[in-house]
Formats: sequence, structure tokens, C-alpha cells
Amino acid sequence: MNGEQRVRLRLDQLVKAFPQRGGKGNVLAVDGVSLDIYSGEFVTLLGPSGCGKTTTLRLIAGFEIPTEGRILLDGQDITHQPPNKRDMALVFQNYALFPHMTVYKNVAYGLETRGLAARVIKERVSNVLALVGLQGLEDRRPNQLSGGQQQRVALARCLVMEPRILLFDEPLSNLDAKLRVQMRSEIHALQRRLHITSIYVTHDQTEAMALSDRIVVMNRGRIEQVGTPPEVYRCPSTRFVADFIGRANFLPVKAGARQGGTAEIQLLGQTVRVALPSETTDGLVAMLRPEALMLRADPSLPQAHILQTMYLGSEVEYIVQHGEQTLIVVEHDPRNRRIFAEGEQAGIAFVPEAVHLIGEER
Repeated sequence: MNGEQRVRLRLDQLVKAFPQRGGKGNVLAVDGVSLDIYSGEFVTLLGPSGCGKTTTLRLIAGFEIPTEGRILLDGQDITHQPPNKRDMALVFQNYALFPHMTVYKNVAYGLETRGLAARVIKERVSNVLALVGLQGLEDRRPNQLSGGQQQRVALARCLVMEPRILLFDEPLSNLDAKLRVQMRSEIHALQRRLHITSIYVTHDQTEAMALSDRIVVMNRGRIEQVGTPPEVYRCPSTRFVADFIGRANFLPVKAGARQGGTAEIQLLGQTVRVALPSETTDGLVAMLRPEALMLRADPSLPQAHILQTMYLGSEVEYIVQHGEQTLIVVEHDPRNRRIFAEGEQAGIAFVPEAVHLIGEER
């Protein structure tokens, strides 16, 4: 994909330092971030609070100026351009709608400030309101709308400007769980339909997985890994990424016979050959996602003690003890399988192809 598409936005060694409280030294909120974002791509900056994702977005939007590094939009250096000159639009977390204006006026506001003709404004606003499903609500004010409708107004206000890049600052965090899923689906469908380059900030890994072409996992101001959702989920480059994207079991292992970048390891009674991490390291851990583990009523398998059983409808989640290891096991479609009760013993097995080796934290 990257070879066929042109780079729309380039972040080149971005650094942002803020003075520490008390005036002693600086805190690096963003520490050497370099990233190419391609035209039409949906990229999510993902990480915990304080990881640098929001500061990176503010640097892109022009609300902060980098201490070092450059930002290039379609090859043009915009590092020091003000926000209103960057041809970007930001969907805020709190929507930032004008409470005294109607839906129509909220959406039209940016076009009016550009001095466009009334006929052009009317056509573009009507088209974008239809696009986000707000026809018939043009004369309502924000306090007459639901949270989801307000979010659509905020999105329409950005789309009507036809920006080169659409920015999202945790736009769904104020919605309830069901509406969040609905809006996530709508944003996904709209972005795929319009092919607008989008950068999305969230701490919610499910949102990132559902929406993104690529995910940028950040930690302590740096990029830990960039990859597609399957890449970062199945093959995390660090233990931090593995633990932050979904849930993971970590089992210490020793690499045996090595050959061509792979090694044999002993794991839960099986010998499997797996790929070694690209970076050489002394300590290794095997990562297994909970759904890669299985419980069976089979005494020939290594035995695990069931500490907790949680029936969740579409799946059963177990917490089990195997030797000194406490593991999470998720069994899907439990109708076809026996559900083990707390206190029982069960054989434990795994999908060999799902084993992923990670080096100990650098």
C-alpha cells in the first residue's frame, strides 16, 4: 500500500519539551517522533495518558510548535504555520459547538468566514448534513440534540471544509458504550467512503483496532511500534505493546536449537519452533493471547487449576493456575464445549502458530 500512495504528512524527528514545574529542566512530551502518513490513510495514535499522543496531534494541528523537528504537508514545511493555514480540521473531544447557533449555522460557520457565496455554502452544508444523517435537524440548537447528533454536527463542521487532513481528539470518549460503537462504525464508513486522510487519537485499543489502517503505539513520548491492527496484535514488538493492545499471557522460555532466525522452545509440554525477535536479546518471553489457549478434559495434557470461570455469553473467560503461572484463557462459542467450574482441573493446550517471542524490555 505504501509504495502506491504518496506521503501526505511527514513528521521528521519531532521533539516537544515543556518546562518542569518549579522551572528545573524540561519534560519531553514528544521525543524524536518520525512518521509518514499516506494519502487516504486512517492512522491512530494509541497509548496511555501521558504517552505523547495528544501533544503529537497538537503539533500536527499547529496548536503547539515543536522544540525540534519538522512537519511537512504534501512536501511543504508547515512547522511554523498557524492552525488556520494548515488545511486541516479537528474534531474535538467536547464537540466545541456554538450553543446559540443552529445546526446549519454551526456547520456553515467556517465557510462563511472564508467569504464563500451563499449558494455555495447552502449546497455544501446540505450535502454534508445528508452525508452524516442530519437532514431535517438544520434549525435545532445543540441543546436540542443527543450526544450522538452533536458528534455528527462536529464531524459535519469539519467535513464541510474539505480539509486535506481530518484530525480526531478522542471524539467518542463522552458517549455511552452503545453509542460509541455506533459512532465508531459511522466514522469508519465515512472515512472509507471519502478517502480523507485521518489521524485519530485514543487510549481505547478497541477503537484503534476497529478504525485504523495503521496503529502508532506510543509510550513515554516515543513510538513503540507502527503496524496494521493484525500486526500489532499478533506480533507486538515489545512487551508494552503486547500488554496494551488487548490482553496477553507471558511465559518465560529458553531458546533451544536455533536455525535461520527461529528457535525451538519448550512450552506447556510441547516443543515448538518459533521466530526469534529481530533484535538480539538474552531474555525471552513467549506471548500467548487468551484465545490461543484451550482447556480440555484430557489428563494427558499439562494440568491447570481453574481459579475463576466467567460466562460472558459469546465466550467463557477463565483464570487458571499452571505451576507458578496465572493465565487467562478465553474459549469462544461455549455451546459446543464443556464449561469448567471453579476448583476443577483441566488439561491446557495452545495453538502453536499463535506463539510470539518477545525480548525482555530494553
